[in-house]
Amino acid sequence: MQLPNRNYIDLIDRIGFTILRARENAIRAVNLELVISNWEIGKNIVEFEQGGKEKAEYGSALLTNLSKDLKSKYGKGFSKSNIYLFRLFYIKYPIFQTVSGKLSWSHYAELLSISDDLERNSYEKQSEKDNWSFRELKGQINSALFQRIALSKDKAGVLELARDGHEVLIPNDIIKDPYIFEFLQIPQNEIVKEKGLEELLVNNLQKFLLELGKGFSFVGQQYKITLDNEHYFIDLVFYHRILKCFVLVDLKTRRVKHQDIGQMNLYLNYFLEEENTEGENPPVGIIIAADKNELLVKYATGGISNKIFVSKYQLYLPNREVLEEKIKEIISK
Repeated sequence: MQLPNRNYIDLIDRIGFTILRARENAIRAVNLELVISNWEIGKNIVEFEQGGKEKAEYGSALLTNLSKDLKSKYGKGFSKSNIYLFRLFYIKYPIFQTVSGKLSWSHYAELLSISDDLERNSYEKQSEKDNWSFRELKGQINSALFQRIALSKDKAGVLELARDGHEVLIPNDIIKDPYIFEFLQIPQNEIVKEKGLEELLVNNLQKFLLELGKGFSFVGQQYKITLDNEHYFIDLVFYHRILKCFVLVDLKTRRVKHQDIGQMNLYLNYFLEEENTEGENPPVGIIIAADKNELLVKYATGGISNKIFVSKYQLYLPNREVLEEKIKEIISK
């Protein structure tokens, strides 16, 4: 059997690229048309309300009748909940130019479930910047990503997060507290040891990188360094492409102690002297622990020139209401 020559294989590849690009463009065009049509439907409903002075609350006869008549005439896709979403879409985005052409209707339907404008705007900007799929967006909303990032900022920082999305400019920008490891699916009554937690995170590296955030690349596990003929092992080492620095992660399945912070400082000093190359920024250390005492962390890190952060981890989603109350406290200051 004669094998195809290189030119023929290249031809197949070029045709395949053209087909895939055309399909992607078609899907994008269909999504855009769907977003436009749903926005215009919402506009028509709101303008009808304004003319007749009738408010279309969710249980109103207007939405019920519209759903019934549109389904009868045009088929599926016009449930009362969808009609309500179309109307809400126009109310939240009365100027269509503020709607992103990069996001699908599925994205916007999920975003509209968020009542808080600051939170919704943040997820919208981040979805657009990082090309989140609908599933990724939904996962980040469920994990309370906005609240967990916002808690590390002041009032101006929270407003900036809502306006521009999450920008990574300094080491503080990559920190979350808490980190959520629900994707590991560890049973509530199971006791996990540090080595076991580390192995589970590495085995679920793609999901772990998503939780860490944009810019992280995995370097190694149990990274060995040697000082005075004694070996030390760093749990996890990453490189941050945006900050241009190593990020060292130490895992603790207990409350963090001051010795843990001292050990991380040792690791950072070693990397600064032995691993950093010209043009790279100083390494960053993150201790992810089951619990921490804020006062102990403050005193243990005080006066240290290296960037050391201590965050808690949770195996299950945080209490969103508690986090939202904390954000309101920041905004009200």
